Amino acid sequence: MQDQAILDQLIQAVTAAAEHKQALCIRGSGSKDFYGNPQALQLPALNTATWQGIVDYEPSELVVTARAGTPLAELEKLLHDHGQMLAFEPPYFNASATLGGCIAAGLSGPRRAYTGAVRDYVLGIKLLDGQGRILSFGGRVMKNVAGYDVSRLMAGAMGTLGVLLEVSLKVLPRPAVERTLCIQTDMLQAIETMRRCAAEPLPVSATCFHENQLYVRLSGAESAVRTAHARLGGDQIKDKESHEENLWESIRNHTHPFFQQGKLNGKSLWRLSVKSTTSPLSLPGEQLIEWGGALRWLVTDKDTDAAVIRTHAADAGGHATLFHGNKTITPVFHPLSPALLKIHQRLKQQFDPTGILNPQRLYTEF
Repeated sequence: MQDQAILDQLIQAVTAAAEHKQALCIRGSGSKDFYGNPQALQLPALNTATWQGIVDYEPSELVVTARAGTPLAELEKLLHDHGQMLAFEPPYFNASATLGGCIAAGLSGPRRAYTGAVRDYVLGIKLLDGQGRILSFGGRVMKNVAGYDVSRLMAGAMGTLGVLLEVSLKVLPRPAVERTLCIQTDMLQAIETMRRCAAEPLPVSATCFHENQLYVRLSGAESAVRTAHARLGGDQIKDKESHEENLWESIRNHTHPFFQQGKLNGKSLWRLSVKSTTSPLSLPGEQLIEWGGALRWLVTDKDTDAAVIRTHAADAGGHATLFHGNKTITPVFHPLSPALLKIHQRLKQQFDPTGILNPQRLYTEF
């Protein structure tokens, strides 16, 4: 099918849905179907996976523009071939993941705490609103006009504000050298070490603590990495011995045994975003810590009280998201305050006045 025909088909589908007030499930490859509230998944699907391709890429400009259905693997290979990368390390969860799903979910990988989140790299977007109109925001340059940053608003919106068509992203050069250290320690000391890594000028690009082992990835010039290793101590993980790259990929894409046990044993997986200096959380189950202490993953029994988990997260200045578990009983995302809920509802009304785009996928109130 020709590009224009695909675009026309998407526009017609949204326009007809708005006219008949028929809600739609906006999805690409379905790699993030498990994420978010499941109600929208029962609706007729509007698939964007065929709307793919690189629109514009000039390596010297450090900007790439691609259509929403473009496979992440294809995009990252192109960047890798030019010595560049998506610095926020978006998780795939399966090989069919698309750029649109990456932006809509708003999830970042191990490097997020040190280089920035998805939204920090979004320069511009093109989308279909809930009336089938094509809207463009931002641009393809790193400096843009002042004003309300609608482009970044789409990161994490879960398709509730529009059907993503194109995304322009800032990219970064790949580091010259990367080295992963393993330090034997307990949770309290690991959090302290991660805090020290953030406070000092060290080339840290990822941290992970699990089962009394703290892993620290260093990225940068050879001399800087070597000096940081001497300062932090620990043993270097050799590629040929422990598949260094696979460690971070397994954490990024949840193929690590910690995440797999939650799925296999029918448990719940929670994602707690808290202050990085938060002391070890006293919660039932097993934990894995990322992002310098700011991200606490928790595998726990399904009957563990969600309110208890969310109270712990709120007391630590953050929030808790149910990644895997019984979502028919427990809302996936941390409840919003009345003021924030009104803002979300007003945004939804502006972009999708008939409420047809992924209703209740983000919050059940809209």
